[in-house]
Formats: sequence, C-alpha cells, structure tokens
Amino acid sequence: MSLIVVVLFSVFQLWAQENPHGADLLFDCLECHTTEGWTFSEATARFSHDSTEFVLEGQHAFTDCRACHTTLVFNDAKTNCIDCHNDMHNNTVGLDCHRCHDSRSWLVSNIPEIHQTSRFPLLGAHNTADCSACHTSASLLEFQPLGVECIDCHSQNYYATTEPNHVESGFSTDCMECHRVDAFSWSAQGINHDFFPLTKGHAVSSCIECHTSGVFEPVSTDCFSCHETDFVSATNPSHQSSGFSTQCTDCHTTDPGWSPAEFTVHDDYYFPIYSGAHRGEWNDCFDCHTQQNNYSLFSCIDCHEHNQNEMDDEHRGINGYSYNSLACFACHPLGREEGAFNHETTGFPLKGAHVQSDCLSCHTDGFANTSSACSSCHTPNYNEAANPNHLLAGISLECEPCHNEEGWAPSLFDHTITSGFELTEGHDGRQCADCHLGTTTAADPACISCHQENYNTAQNHLASGYPTDCLQCHSVNSWEGATFDHNLTEFPLTGAHIATECTACHTDGYAGTSTLCNSCHSENYITALNPDHASAGLSNECEVCHTTTAWIPSPFDHTVTTGFELTGGHEGRQCADCHLGITSAADPACITCHKENYNSAENHLASNYPTDCMQCHSVNSWEGATFDHNLTEFPLTGAHIATECTACHTDGYAGTSTLCNSCHSENYNTAQNPDHASAGLSNECEVCHTTTAWIPSPFDHTVTTGFELTGGHDGRQCADCHLGTTTAADPACISCHQENYNSAENHLASNYPTDCLQCHSVNSWEGATFDHNLTEFPLTGAHIATECTACHTDGYAGTSMQCSSCHLTDFNNTANPNHSSLGLSVNCDDCHTTNPGWEPALFPNHNDYYALNGAHAVVSSNCFLCHEGNYTTTATTCYGCHSADYNNTTDPSHTAANFPIDCESCHSENAWEPSTFNHDGQYFPIYSGRHNGEWNSCADCHYQASNFALFSCIICHEHNQTETDSRHSDVSGYVYTATSCFDCHPTGEAGDD
Repeated sequence: MSLIVVVLFSVFQLWAQENPHGADLLFDCLECHTTEGWTFSEATARFSHDSTEFVLEGQHAFTDCRACHTTLVFNDAKTNCIDCHNDMHNNTVGLDCHRCHDSRSWLVSNIPEIHQTSRFPLLGAHNTADCSACHTSASLLEFQPLGVECIDCHSQNYYATTEPNHVESGFSTDCMECHRVDAFSWSAQGINHDFFPLTKGHAVSSCIECHTSGVFEPVSTDCFSCHETDFVSATNPSHQSSGFSTQCTDCHTTDPGWSPAEFTVHDDYYFPIYSGAHRGEWNDCFDCHTQQNNYSLFSCIDCHEHNQNEMDDEHRGINGYSYNSLACFACHPLGREEGAFNHETTGFPLKGAHVQSDCLSCHTDGFANTSSACSSCHTPNYNEAANPNHLLAGISLECEPCHNEEGWAPSLFDHTITSGFELTEGHDGRQCADCHLGTTTAADPACISCHQENYNTAQNHLASGYPTDCLQCHSVNSWEGATFDHNLTEFPLTGAHIATECTACHTDGYAGTSTLCNSCHSENYITALNPDHASAGLSNECEVCHTTTAWIPSPFDHTVTTGFELTGGHEGRQCADCHLGITSAADPACITCHKENYNSAENHLASNYPTDCMQCHSVNSWEGATFDHNLTEFPLTGAHIATECTACHTDGYAGTSTLCNSCHSENYNTAQNPDHASAGLSNECEVCHTTTAWIPSPFDHTVTTGFELTGGHDGRQCADCHLGTTTAADPACISCHQENYNSAENHLASNYPTDCLQCHSVNSWEGATFDHNLTEFPLTGAHIATECTACHTDGYAGTSMQCSSCHLTDFNNTANPNHSSLGLSVNCDDCHTTNPGWEPALFPNHNDYYALNGAHAVVSSNCFLCHEGNYTTTATTCYGCHSADYNNTTDPSHTAANFPIDCESCHSENAWEPSTFNHDGQYFPIYSGRHNGEWNSCADCHYQASNFALFSCIICHEHNQTETDSRHSDVSGYVYTATSCFDCHPTGEAGDD
C-alpha cells in the first residue's frame, strides 16, 4: 500500500512539474480533455470561459482560442484590448477601447453621444458634420486633440468672409460674439444679435433694412441714424419745425408704427402734464401751445378758469407779480399753488437790494436765459461812477470783485489781497487812474513804471547810471533817507571787496556792472609770475583758484581738479613746464612731455619700445626701470614664460600681434597628426591647444561640432572627411560615402535612399536593418504583410505615399459603389483605413450626394441600415426607405387617408414626431373648436384623395341649403359653396366675418 502511495505521489509531482499550462492552472484536466487523448474538443469539453474573469461576448465568442492564447500557459493571456489589438488610433484617443467600442464590432454607432462627454459637445451643424471635417487625420483613424475655439477650425471662413469683411472691419476672432454654436449656418438665422435685440418694430426680415450698404459693420444704435426720414416727414405734430429732440426714445417705444407715443419727459424737462394738477386737463398739445409751428411759445392764462381780477387779488403783496404766462410759469414751474417758484433754488439767489426788485426789471426779455452778470443790468452805474472813475481807470466790468448786493458803497475791494501790491504811505489815498491809465490788468508793480520822471530828475541817477529798481535804495514812504545794502544784490561784498571804493568797480555807472573777476583783475592775471598765468594758459576765471580774501595762498588742488597728482619728478614744477599756453588740452600721457627722453634713451627707438613709459618707469626717476608682462594684454603662461623676448618681438616691442598664428604658422604647416593644412583646420590655435604644450589637445569633436566620432569614424584623420576646410563639412553620410553607396549591391539600380542611417549604423556597413515605421509612412494594417516591391516599383527613393499611386486599379474596378461614375475622390484615405479588405469604410462626403441630417446623422455610421450592402441603387426619397413606416402608421392611417408619400411635407429629418404638419395653425381648426371630433378621416372633407387642396364644407354638415340660405338672407354676397363658407368662417365659428 505504501508503495502505491509513493508511486501516485511521484506521478503527481511529475505532472505538476511538466504541466504545459503552467502551475497556476488549478482545474481538472477533464474540463477540457478526455481519456481518448489531449486533443481539445469543444463538443465534449466541460470548460466554460464564462467562469473566468473574461466572459466571451460578441466577436470573442467566435474567436479561435489560439488567437488570444498564443502559448499553452493560458494565464499569460492579457485582458486589456490593447494587449491583443493594435492601436489603430496611434495613441490619439487613449488605450481604453471600451469608451467607444464593444465586443460586437469595431464600428461605433453612437459617436455623437460619445462626443457630448468631451470638452466640445456637438451642437447645431457640428452634430451633423463628418468627423474628418475637423479631425483631418480621421481616415488614418487618428483623432488628435483639437482646439475648442471656433477660430481654431474656422479661420479660413473668417478670412474669406467679405460681407462683411471681418479682417478689414477688425471683427473679433471670437466667433461666438456674433454666431451661435448651435446654428446650422453662418447666415442671419444663426447670428447672435443680443447686443441689439431684434424685437417688435426691429424684427426685420432682411439685414439690409438696417445695413443698407451691404457691409455688416457696426451700425449706430441711435434711433435717428436710421429714422431721420421718419422724423423729418412727421407732421402731427411737425417734429422738425417744433424743434423736437431727435432722441426718439423720449416719446416712442419699439412698437411698430410709432404708436402709442407719449412725451413723458415733458414732466421732467418742461412742465408736469402727465401728473399733478394738470393731468387730464388737456386734450392735445395745442391747448397750451397756441402756435402749432412753435412749441417754445405757450399760454397759461387762456385756458384757466380764473380771471385777471381774481389773480391780482390772490397775488397781492407778492413782489414782482405780473399777470402773464411767463410770470405764471416762472413762479409755478410745477403747476401747483404750493411750492411756488423760489429764486433761492436757482443759480442766482436774491439778496440785498435784489430782494425788492421787480422781476421784469431784470427779466426784460423773458424768464429764460436771463444773464446773471452784474453788467447786464448795471452798465449805467458803472459808466457813471466817479470815485473812483471806473471808465478812466479801466476797472473791470465784473462788479462782484468790489461790490455786493447790499449797496455800491462801501466797496469790498482790497488792493493788497487782490493785486499783491499794498497801498501804503505815498500810495495811500490815490485815485486808481493815477496809476492805472485806462486798464487795471496791465499795471506794472515796478516803481519805475510810474516814477520814471522822479528817477530822471534825481541827482546823479542818470549821470551815474543808477539801477532803476527804486526799492534798492528808497522806501514807499518817501524819496528821502535813501539807503543801499550791497549784500542784497547778486554780488554780496566779501573779503577784500568790503573795503574797496564803489567807483573802483563801478567805473561806468552802477547799472549793468559785470560780476566777473576778470573784468576788474585782468591786470593781476597778466602780471602773475608764480606761476606765470599767461604763459601756462591758466583760466582767467579767478574764482577757480582764488578767494575774495587774498590772492595767496591759492586753494587750487591739482590732484582734485585734474585727477593728475604732482608727485616725484613732477613736484615743484612751474605750470608752464607742462601746460604750454593752455591747460584745458593737457594730455596725461607721459610721452606728450617726455618724447625727447624717449628718443635719447638707449635702444628705445631702435627696439621700438612702447611709448607708455609707466609700463617700465615710475614718476620718481627714469632709473630702476622694471617690466611685468602679465600686466599687459598678453600675460605669459605655460611655455611662453621661458621664451626669449626676441623670439616673439622680432620687429620691436610695440604693436606685436597676440595671435598664435603670428608665431606658430610653421607649427601649423608641419603638423601631421592630424594634417592641419590638408584638413583645412582653423589657424586659431587656441581653439584646440593651450599654452602649456601642443599635445594633448583639449579639442572635443562631439562638443564642438555636435558629431560624435564613434564606430567607424573613431581614429580617423581629420582630412579623411574634411577636404581642405572644416567649416563646410556636411554631417550627412552620403557626403563622404557616395562611393560606398554607388558600389553597394542594388543601391543605385534599386534607387535606395541616400540616408545611410535608415539601414546602417556608424559601426559597420554590415548587419543593415530597416524599420519602415521610422519613415514618414509607417506600415499599418494590410501594408504590414505587403512585399516591398509591390509598392516600390521604381526604386525605394521618392515613392509616392498617395494611396492612388498603388490602388488606382482597385478604385477603377470597384462597382459597389462605382467610384469612377460617382466621381469619388482618389484619396482613398478619405473613406478607408489600411485594414485588409478595404473595410470598415467611411463615406465622409455623403452629404455631397445625400445630406445626412437629423436622425440620419445619428445612424451615419451604420451604412447597412439604408444600403443593405448595395450602394448603387439605394433610393434617395423618404418613401424609398420608409414605405413600411408609411404603410403601418395608424394614427392617422396614412394609407386609408391616402396621404401623400412625400414624407417631408409633414415630417422633419429629426424624428417622425412631433409632426411639422399643423392643420389648425396652417389651414383650419379640426383638432379644436366646433369641428373637433366631428370627423373620422381626412376624406370626410377632402373628397378627392389625390388632391388635398380640394375640400368641401357642405357635404358633411347636418344643415341643408334651404336652412343655410335663410340664415344668410341679410348677408351681402352670400353664396352656398364650400369655398364661400371658408371665406367667411375661416375658423369655423359663426361669429367669423
């Protein structure tokens, strides 16, 4: 017994190890196999795939097991669609196939519904548009994400539109500002006119009623801009002669016919007639406006029930009262006794003497537009004024600067505050005209403007040229007791100037004396010797170096002023030693003064030493010269440090070139590894070398050129590729390997591409590979298994990627439908993919033959529904497809009523219901009113089944001609005919006429 157990255990272990389905397959072998053998038999197998996590539905139920289970280890099979099915969409819609497809078919029947869940729901024309109209790569089954702004797809429409020209008019590219996204066309029906609602009188039938020029640029929304003719031609009342406002909305609404109209702004702008005591007390405008051609004239006293005697009595004690219409309106602008006119509410409150003035004494020309300027009433007062004499002094006509309403005197005018010129002492008590000769605005506050005569007669003033600024010496009290303080002038006296006699400076009078030092001290300048000012060309602006205290010591600091410190050999020199006649053009360069020292110095001229003395010498002495090359523009580094000076400075030390090639051209010409000259390498040595040594060179071909030297390129001489120049090297393989290409088998004969890297690597010509998917024409679908020569019939270069270049015969021979006779495009990818057998196929230009709108658009992807596999004889009439719907309809029965078979006369393409046929609205109420329920079929009234335009009213009614005649005995023109009934009773009611 134990032996049996051991054997069975061993067999089980052997089975577990050798199970071809893998260790994870746990169910019994008998689920799939029998004792007859290992061959799987679907008829005897007990295994059901539904017991797994992947139920076989749709096409999967008929698929051979090995199509998915490529090995006997069944658990290796994946359950994601993408694991078995190529992504024909090239990752443009994601990898979740279930979003659009199911296991029954790859065809998608609910594309519009799917699109509604995207960021761009399909509305209006978008819902019926073919996918390829937006997704231009749809024929390749690629649906790249698109922009959702209108202009992203419709820029061509925007730029091509001429009525109006969107570009010239500067219209926004946000199409939705004017157009509706749910519209079916760009026409006016799709225009979003919310910015100016087209309602009531503006509900026009044609855009050009407003856009008269045919250019749909923004039109003024002002009523008058369109309705000027209506305004001018209006006669009741005449808008133009009455001076009415051109703001039509003051009186009118947008109701058609301009009626009803109300001038409600009359209450706000003129006088309350729609409210208050006058509401309902008038019938038309002429009740008050007695002259119809002038609405500015009106009368209050012609229509009121009171008389003058009564009004005079009621207004007794009211200042300024007058029995006339203007006065009535002036005091009662709101038409009521309460709140009579209050002058305080105007811009001219009555104060002082104005309180007791009669209204008409100011309002001599009516109450409107009366001037509030004092002079409009008080010009006589102005002309007659004598203290002061206003006219003679040219005083302003604006009374209020000097007077108030209480009285003319005393005047409020304050000369100091108003003019800034205080009238004190000698100016006090003067008449205005003493100073203001005919005008007050041009008065000059300068003393001399009035006192020129005093100046001219004063002692010494003219002879000595005294200044004309009198206040420098005099006060406003008196000419006597004059004083003068020089420090209040532009030239205060300081230092030695304080004790100087006036005439020492003022040699030509006291006016216009120069404040320049040199005007008095030119002699001091000329005779100065330490330093010699004239010889050195020092500036004659004394204040640069001196003060007013004394000439010596001078505060001049050469370092601070010029930036050139006088130290060493420069210290203690006379200015003229360096400054030869001028100081402004002095040059700080040593050589400008020491040219002679340079010329006589040993070797300087012969060896062409630099003239920058400070490179070797100091300011202390010519002796002890030193030189540091590292302070020049060419510091010595590397091998240059130990090089003899004359090795580089062969032509002297000045102007020696710092270019490597100026010394190392011989090294360049003799270089062999690489051969610089043959390869045309740059002679700018520093690009590849350092000053340490020629080798190793730090040049990196990859970093510098972007072309890495690997594989077969590694270790080559530069000249192998660079033939005489490195700047024009071409990285394309063929530029060096044309000979290899020409001699390679089949390359020339088969016209292989010259892009070597499509097949070869940089390591070797051998082991060439080619991946078509890396070209501009990846192989998908049926192209994958196609022989190369089937497409590349004329070689491999320049092969057309157009489908028709290979498939024109297929196009010409196709009969279902006949592509040629229908004139279909030869761009196969408009309808087909690369799937074998040309199916599934789309037909994006279906609308060119039969527009798919409404419900047809929804089923546009299910071609079989209409064509049933035959694309050549499909009917294009509704009845051709929907005869069964017509015959089976019972509410109402189309066949019994003998309805016409042109379905579109009653139905739309969106759905059968609701029907667009409205008998009550379009013709005659039979579903409402008195005829509702009084008929059974259309034939009850329409007695000719072949012509529904014919009808009869008199064959079905319960009345007879005799009875009907008696009822219409008093009706003129009555005739007992079917059409006469309808003419008089279009709604079927007795009250119709």
